[in-house]
Formats: sequence, structure tokens, C-alpha cells
Amino acid sequence: MRVGFIGTGHLGKAIAQHLIAGGVGIVVWNRTPEKAAGLKVPLARSPKELAGMADIVVMNLFDSDAVAAVLGGETGLLTGEIRGKIVIDTTTNHFDRVPAFYEQCREHGATYLECPVLGSVVPASQGALTVLVSGDSDAFARARPLLEAIGKTIFFLGEPALATKMKLVNNLVLGSFMATCAEAVALGEAAGVSRAECIEILLSGAGNSMVLNAKKEKLKNGEFSTHFSSALIYKDLHYLQDLCRALKRPLFTGSTVKEIFGLTRSRGTDHLDFSAVYQVFRDF
Repeated sequence: MRVGFIGTGHLGKAIAQHLIAGGVGIVVWNRTPEKAAGLKVPLARSPKELAGMADIVVMNLFDSDAVAAVLGGETGLLTGEIRGKIVIDTTTNHFDRVPAFYEQCREHGATYLECPVLGSVVPASQGALTVLVSGDSDAFARARPLLEAIGKTIFFLGEPALATKMKLVNNLVLGSFMATCAEAVALGEAAGVSRAECIEILLSGAGNSMVLNAKKEKLKNGEFSTHFSSALIYKDLHYLQDLCRALKRPLFTGSTVKEIFGLTRSRGTDHLDFSAVYQVFRDF
């Protein structure tokens, strides 16, 4: 089985590298070819060409606009030899856009599986992501061996758009934890505790969490190379606001946290890892 892989940003590249290391044959297309060149695998010239070179396709893209652009257009994935194949979309999408992706794939004889993932570059490099899956159960069964190579934990939620909605709910917690931990570190420093000691104290107390454990070295060293960017969490929380609006529910903490990450946009640092939100609090 050859896997077509579309989207080699920070997370996508980590997933692809793990699959390659596990012996999975892949062919890649990325809008910026240079980002995929280091993988040393065949590169397709377009999503259309990739469709004819793969048995199953995995997408990991920035947002729903990017997904729509890859699926459609003159050289889009669905203009290629896609009939009978499964399209696994690990992108964190807008819940309102997902039904159209199911329908577009169905119209071209393909099956769309909605598979947003929980986790970032490090668990992706270990095949230890959590995968939320919605879509056809038979397609899920066929795709499961590949999904198990990507994720350690898999939840099949079935109903279209439900996996996407749950991913957005998860990122409410992710963004809120990161912002709170970053603010706590900045406050501890301002009070006179060294950054490193503050982080260790938080990890020994109420701050002990997967988020702070994953980001403690970045915070200690002030090294914010991107695993998961502020731009992505800002986008996800915006999608979550839309979900709450559709559910006729307020979004209290999430709306505030979104605007905190929005400050990284005005600072020109939203491309950095989302732990760099610490700099926003530090500079007050």
C-alpha cells in the first residue's frame, strides 16, 4: 500500500517521517516543495498526480480553506484517480465545512474520513497521537492499520463533524492550559523567582499537566521553535467560538484565551510555538 501525503508543515512532516521510518511507502505533495524535499520520497507535482500514485491519501493542512483548495481546482485531488480510495483528513477543520468535504469525495467515488489528531510534533514523531475519527465505519476499518501507525489512541465517533467538534473542545483545554501556565511563569518571575525554579514548583503543584511538561524546556530556555503555532490555536479557538454560537452557548474562557493568543499576531510572533505566548505576559 502506498500512502499519498499532503501537507508537510511541522506536524504533517513529523507524521510522514514516522510513517517512513516504519516502512510505509509514501508519496508527498506540498504547496511549497522545499518543505517536503528532506523526506527523500517521491514528490507529486500536484494533488491530482498524487491521487494516481497512492492507494490512500492523508491530508494535514492549516485550515478548511486549504483543504478545499487541495480537493478542488483544475489540479485538485478529486480531479485525479481517486475513485475507490480513502481520503484521511487530519486537519483541524471548521465544523461547518466538513459536510461539504464528505459530499465532494462521495461525488468523485472516494470516501472521506474526518480524523483530527490530538498532540503535537513529539508524539507525532513517536506514532503516539490520539486520533478522533468520524465517517463510514467500513472505511474506518480499512484505514485502521494506517491510523494505528499514526496514533496510539483512537476514538471512533462515527457521526460526521463530531470528531471535528470534539477536537475544538479539546483545544479549549489546550489553549487555556498553555495561557495559564505561561502567565503563571511570567508572574513568578516578576515576583522574584527564577523562571526555571518557578516552572519546577508549578510542576510539583497545581501546574502539573501534560501541557506544562511538554513545554517546560521551551519556557526554561526561551526557545520557541514551532511544534504547534499560536496561529493554529488562534484559528481553532475562532472555530470554537463559531461552534458555541451554533449551539447557542457562551464561550467564557475560550474567548478570552483566543484574544490572548491574538496578541501574538500584533507582535508578529504567531508563527512561533504557542508556548511563546509567555512573551506576551512577560512584557507587561
